[in-house]
Amino acid sequence: MAVLEILDRIPLLAGVPRSVEELPGGLTNHNYKVTTPGGAYVVRVWASDGSLLAIDRNAEHASSIAAARAGVGAPVHAYLPGEGVLVVGFIPGRTFTQDDVRDSANLPRVAEACRRLHAGPRFVRDFDMFDVQRRYLAIVRERGFRLPDRYLEFMPVVEQLRKCLEIRAEGTVPCNNDLLPGNIIDDGRRLWLIDYEYAGNNDACFELGNVWSESDLSLDQLDELVTAYYGRRLRHKIARARLLGLMAKYGWTLWASIQDGANDTIDFDFWSWGMEKYERAVAEFTAGGAGGLGRLMDEAARAD
Repeated sequence: MAVLEILDRIPLLAGVPRSVEELPGGLTNHNYKVTTPGGAYVVRVWASDGSLLAIDRNAEHASSIAAARAGVGAPVHAYLPGEGVLVVGFIPGRTFTQDDVRDSANLPRVAEACRRLHAGPRFVRDFDMFDVQRRYLAIVRERGFRLPDRYLEFMPVVEQLRKCLEIRAEGTVPCNNDLLPGNIIDDGRRLWLIDYEYAGNNDACFELGNVWSESDLSLDQLDELVTAYYGRRLRHKIARARLLGLMAKYGWTLWASIQDGANDTIDFDFWSWGMEKYERAVAEFTAGGAGGLGRLMDEAARAD
């Protein structure tokens, strides 16, 4: 078994009694829980170098350490870039589902975990979905990967969004940037945030908007989440999170296109996953009436 050979090259795990269990999930890694007399660990083995997806493994390692120092990430025990391995502590607890994130009782807990991360040490790199989306688009077009119908039609609107969001930009904080439900662990007392492949200093509202996107929350639930994060209801922050959540859907669609075209090591329907996000993005781009993008951009650009 190849993973056993890898474990034998990790000093912490070599030459000790151990049990190995493959963990579900993981779209860019193979993850294993390894239990030894000294404790339980998660061994993350890269499924690719991540370069096409804007994953910097050294930055992931540094960000994981920073998140652990913030008290919201798992402790980091080993990093072997030559082996494509990161070893972190196993956090006993229950992995969140979409229903957990959608539970109004949990939204303040998610907001609190985000605040802890955002108040922690800054990360070694920045993350801006507008930049990442442009890079992904260039890769998709250069390599001839599939592009959803009408995708390019919305690029002028994306530029309007970028300019709008610059008006009330308030700086960046260390963000996970990938808080799908499976990256939230409940130990029964508090929540932990895991997986820092896309971590970088970013607008806090992107984090909140991405949570909204990844768990397909209602607009009322987005309102609850943003209000819990800031401690009071701020219409311009709610609008900002919604616009950045839209940008998350639009950008991660191309992540799925790249994975669909380039990743043959993980058995997963990346295209369908991405198209589900894209269809929700199109609905946002094309919404008219009182809830349209024009009103949202107005709200995001002005003080309450």
